[in-house]
Amino acid sequence: MNPLHEVSIRISKAPYQVLIGPGLIASSGELISTIFRPCRCAVVTDSNVAPLYADVLQASLSSAGFQPFLITIPAGESSKSLSHVGVICDAMIAAGLDRSSLLVALGGGVVGDLAGFAAAIFYRGIPYVQIPTTIVSQVDSSVGGKTGVNASGGKNLIGSFHQPRLVIADTDTLRTLPEREFQEGFAEVIKHAAIRDPSMLDALDDLPPLIARNVAIKAAIVAEDEFETQGLRALLNFGHTIGHGIEAAAGYGTLLHGEAISLGLIAACRLSMRKSGLSVEDAERISSALSSYNLPMRLDASISSDAIFSALMKDKKFAAGGIRFVLLRGLGDAFVSQNVTEYDIRSAIEGLR
Repeated sequence: MNPLHEVSIRISKAPYQVLIGPGLIASSGELISTIFRPCRCAVVTDSNVAPLYADVLQASLSSAGFQPFLITIPAGESSKSLSHVGVICDAMIAAGLDRSSLLVALGGGVVGDLAGFAAAIFYRGIPYVQIPTTIVSQVDSSVGGKTGVNASGGKNLIGSFHQPRLVIADTDTLRTLPEREFQEGFAEVIKHAAIRDPSMLDALDDLPPLIARNVAIKAAIVAEDEFETQGLRALLNFGHTIGHGIEAAAGYGTLLHGEAISLGLIAACRLSMRKSGLSVEDAERISSALSSYNLPMRLDASISSDAIFSALMKDKKFAAGGIRFVLLRGLGDAFVSQNVTEYDIRSAIEGLR
């Protein structure tokens, strides 16, 4: 038997478990039935994941007494939109689902964020289960309850906090990822190492326990600041302010999320060296780890600095028009600074070229 890793998300109103290990999709119906009575449920996935895992998941749900209804959206960041939220909700209504129903999100970060938001607003909120199938979603986006879609002005600007009731991370799904998608996920792993656990930079090869360590980091932060009101949860945005700006300016889907975040991490490290005393050695450990997964280290000349800055100024991490930027004093020592200027950010962006 392969070991099953369990991490508890200890939020006040509805704590839940993250289960991590190989082969879990085939037993997902049984796992979900320990929390929910059998009911009609929507399985939301995308056109890449459906041929690989939808049949196994539906069979498992059916064997546990659930009545699954499959909804498949086109793969890619462009599906993370209000129009596709409408498609999902309309399909659930047509299938006879109601407030007693359940939604199961099967896929990467796009599916999880999109389906989670649909669950948050369908009949004013129904429960949902996350079954993440990428490294990004297993270590980060499936945990913590942030759901939402992109707007023309920026990434994740429309959404809500809606915690899953269970997360089932089947590590076997990572074997079917294209190499580029596999590698981009390590940007989030390296981010967690930078802000909380630098020893992970030396242990990036044993996936199930590595994923569990990442989830534990996020779980601890989310438990202390579920709705990002205390400032602590903002630490999870290290590298994301500029990264999201780059992702939006490039055009969603041009760069994978982790590829844009890689550039954001490098920029944030350079700002940390200038503004908060991060050592050259620590910054190089992060850049070396990113490079080892062939993540981008330079910004393409076709992506303008003005477009990046315009996108990031609309980012919801900017409070009341001010700049709140996550910096490092050292590896494992992150904080939110209000001492980063527009000039600093523009210089950091140019430094990526």
